[in-house]
Amino acid sequence: MPPAVPAPARRALLLGGAGLFLAGCTTGTPTAARSSTAPAGTPAETSTAPAAPSAPATATPSTPSTPSTPSTPALPPGLTAEDVRAGVLGARVPQSGGGVLTVVPGSSEAPPSARVRTVRVEVEQDLLDAGLLDPVAFAGFALGVLNDPRGWGAGGTMSFARTDGDAQMRLVLATPDTSAALCRPLRTTGTLSCRSGDAAVLTWYRWVTAIPDYGPDRTGYRQYVVNHEIGHVLGHGHDPAPGPGRLAPVMMQQTKGLKGALPNPWPHP
Repeated sequence: MPPAVPAPARRALLLGGAGLFLAGCTTGTPTAARSSTAPAGTPAETSTAPAAPSAPATATPSTPSTPSTPSTPALPPGLTAEDVRAGVLGARVPQSGGGVLTVVPGSSEAPPSARVRTVRVEVEQDLLDAGLLDPVAFAGFALGVLNDPRGWGAGGTMSFARTDGDAQMRLVLATPDTSAALCRPLRTTGTLSCRSGDAAVLTWYRWVTAIPDYGPDRTGYRQYVVNHEIGHVLGHGHDPAPGPGRLAPVMMQQTKGLKGALPNPWPHP
């Protein structure tokens, strides 16, 4: 279990780690209000003439107002609502950052299960400073994947709780260069994700772009890479390609290509 980290916190990037695996592994602003005084009215002239009777008032029917329609915030250029739900606020991929990881504050309870595993979510601060990442949305997405009925806890055998304190495992999202440094000695070139010790390290490059074999389904690929790298943290190794037309196992290195197999992000589809 890693040492306690204050929340919110920044922690220096820790490099290295033992027992590494990859998803596509080489072995993944107010103005003061103005007050105005109305001018005094001109005194009325007097008259001895009798006042003429006034005409009866005619009521003018009011026109019902049209209710306003709430405006929908525009999506960031090149992104979909699904991208935003996964925490992506900009499609730019900076190659490197300062290497400082920030713990995403907050927690979420695990669904009832036979065994609860705790997860701490950490993101590179530069992605936040650049306005590219919504860390809370990212953390919510990832925990939703891990607690999906098709995930590692299928049948209630396991569930995942998020914490910003001590945890059994960490889920890290970082720029390509920082992710590559965290994954050493494995060579990921910043395009592959990996497992490093108790951490599932995801590269921002793939979180934004996914892979061609998943087509436009970037959500599906993101589900896959979370499940694959957490699978390594749980002790699972790689599975081979099953053959053309067959469903790829989640522990297959799908990032490197499906080899004719069908994309599958789930341990228990």
